[in-house]
Amino acid sequence: MPEKFDIMVIGAGPGGHAAAVRAARLGARAAIIERQGWGGTCTHRGCIPTKALLACSRRYAELKKLGRMGVRAADTSFDYAAMKRHQEQIVKISSLGVQKSLKEGGVEMKSGEGRILSPGEVEWIAPDGRHERLFARNLVIAWGSEPTLPPGVQPTDRILTSDGLLSLRTLPESLLIVGGSVIGVEFATFFAELGVPVTLIEMMGQILPGEEGEAAALLTQELKNLGVALHTGVRMEAIREMGSRVQLLAAPEAPGAETRQAQDPPGAQPPGKGDEDPRGIRPAGILELSADYALICTGRRPRLRVEELTALGIRHDRRGIAVDARQMTSVPAIFAVGDVTGGMMLAHRAMQQGETLAARLCGGREIRCIEEAVPSVVYTHPQIARVGLTEEEALRKGIAVEVHRADFAANITARTALLGPGFVKLLFHRDILAGATIAGEQAGELIASMSLAMAAGLDRRQLEEWIIPHPTLSEVLGL
Repeated sequence: MPEKFDIMVIGAGPGGHAAAVRAARLGARAAIIERQGWGGTCTHRGCIPTKALLACSRRYAELKKLGRMGVRAADTSFDYAAMKRHQEQIVKISSLGVQKSLKEGGVEMKSGEGRILSPGEVEWIAPDGRHERLFARNLVIAWGSEPTLPPGVQPTDRILTSDGLLSLRTLPESLLIVGGSVIGVEFATFFAELGVPVTLIEMMGQILPGEEGEAAALLTQELKNLGVALHTGVRMEAIREMGSRVQLLAAPEAPGAETRQAQDPPGAQPPGKGDEDPRGIRPAGILELSADYALICTGRRPRLRVEELTALGIRHDRRGIAVDARQMTSVPAIFAVGDVTGGMMLAHRAMQQGETLAARLCGGREIRCIEEAVPSVVYTHPQIARVGLTEEEALRKGIAVEVHRADFAANITARTALLGPGFVKLLFHRDILAGATIAGEQAGELIASMSLAMAAGLDRRQLEEWIIPHPTLSEVLGL
């Protein structure tokens, strides 16, 4: 008699892992199929390896700032090979942790491919080629996402996606980054802190286009201080590998627009005499850039098996699989969680979707995934974190907000620890917290409390009653 599960998950990234473990803990018979690596993109090619590397570069950069505190660290150096070993070790630990929690939770784990044949029926293809039919009352698609590239651009040995850059064994002599969103600015931070000349171009008018303009401006200045050459409002026209170099042509995004720059990067064509104005704005024209390697990080897209979805009649488009408030697709008993559903492609959002779905399907206490309360963190140095609306977004939507702002400079803990520049901006709509942006060290830790406040719908009076320990950096959140 064929095996039948209560719930079967295809994909062991954050969303699939959370759904399977929660379901098993609630007493359901759960199975999960993973074809590449336990932990998914987050563990192997995303969150975990990049944060491991950023932890290394941060420690190295901090050594240079200790003199003011009476700590002398002369002749500092770094070992890039050791940093890569640290990256690989942390990835291994994370992946083993995922496997351990699944086993201890009682989830049946199957390595290989899982192909949905019909509602409730999956073909499992093991790594050795064996085929087996599996059955489950509920199926969960958790296929994740993949890098997206501009039309006509293909990865080469020197034109890389984030996956390829993470695989490099040697430190680039110089780096071009196309795309100033989260992935681009995080890699810019890491390599610039190690002394690699970095040039970054962004099509929009600021880096981190979806974030608070003031936060983007603060990070822009910090990247410039690291020596990163920034060009915003420009688009890539062409890119090609030329021997041991990469050449890139970029042009202003709008006809006749000016190209804003931090400084001339290596390989840029200098303006003609008298063409540069004192504001550091280059007249419209083509930028010719060259570097050892190029990173193309122009976004990610849901990983969709279009033929499979079409055969099943599951509604989808290029933005992802369509799901309702219960994470159910257009086909009953087939659900989807995480990046494959589009929207904010964040590991913790996927995890909450998985937890919520499992609780609903398996009789647990009802919990919600509140989209407005999903925080985001950019792990640059300093960090940028946000939950809810930005001031610019509120203005575009016609939502009247009252702004409360506090600077790190007024916080004694930030000054004592030399944490550098930063600020907190809280937005209130009708006295209810509607958004929070934190720019500065430890922003990712601080935003968690604001996410909780958003989820709970806290108002100004309730936040004023919040007693925050002194002296701590969290006092910047006080009203």
